[in-house]
Amino acid sequence: MAIGWKSGTAACLAALCAGPALAQQDWRANTQSAPAPTSDTYIVTLNANGIVSPSFAGSDRLSGAGFPSLSFRRAGEPARFAAPDDGISISILENPTFRAGAVFRLQAGRYLADDKLLFGLRKLNYDIESGVFVEYWPVSFIRARVEVRHGFRDDSGFTGLVGVDYVQPFGQFVLSIGPRLYLGDKRYTDRLFGVRPDEAALNGLVTPYSAGGGRTGAGFTGAVTYQWNDTWSTTGYINYKRLTGDAADSPIVTRIGSKDQYTFGAKVSYSFGFTPWW
Repeated sequence: MAIGWKSGTAACLAALCAGPALAQQDWRANTQSAPAPTSDTYIVTLNANGIVSPSFAGSDRLSGAGFPSLSFRRAGEPARFAAPDDGISISILENPTFRAGAVFRLQAGRYLADDKLLFGLRKLNYDIESGVFVEYWPVSFIRARVEVRHGFRDDSGFTGLVGVDYVQPFGQFVLSIGPRLYLGDKRYTDRLFGVRPDEAALNGLVTPYSAGGGRTGAGFTGAVTYQWNDTWSTTGYINYKRLTGDAADSPIVTRIGSKDQYTFGAKVSYSFGFTPWW
């Protein structure tokens, strides 16, 4: 398994869609008991992020990226849990146990620079996916989440993610871990894993292949956060996905890449209060 270093806007945007987890001991109880925010002060969190992930869908090579990010909430509002592989979420409906709204995620592209064995295969530019998410907490330490998204490009198709997370603190540590199921329709799967006859002829390693839709992978995501004090925290996480179905049978995977897809990430966070002058 080779490791390179990602560069460019697409790589950084792809990494931004995977922010490490934040958590509370009892998310539902804290939400119910927290007083209505009356202060004009906000809690701003600045993050320094690093991520190592597959160079393209189905790759056996890893590429790295570093990038900053931030989040903020009004003082008095509880910090909300977010798993490392959650898309960028905007709540529309929300109560202590249920949340739903819009979600956005960037699908990384595929370029010859990622792997010279891709010669002859079409370049896939990165794509911005948008859709909806639903989140449910049956108990205070279990979260279930579903995302359904569609890319802006004409041939992107629909994709989905189903996940369950166990979230629990241990002293100053917070652990989150849970299974994942990945889905895609025929258009989505064939875009990433299909091979046209002319591509196969140019490449020489792969054969023509038409990928169908369905389950594209299964795996898990886990994260550990250490809260040093009210200001500083650090997080490390791992995501493992085993490609399945037509995605796993693609010659791009079997002859160039790998069914095993790993993502590793780390984050250092600094939080402070901020009162806008306006």
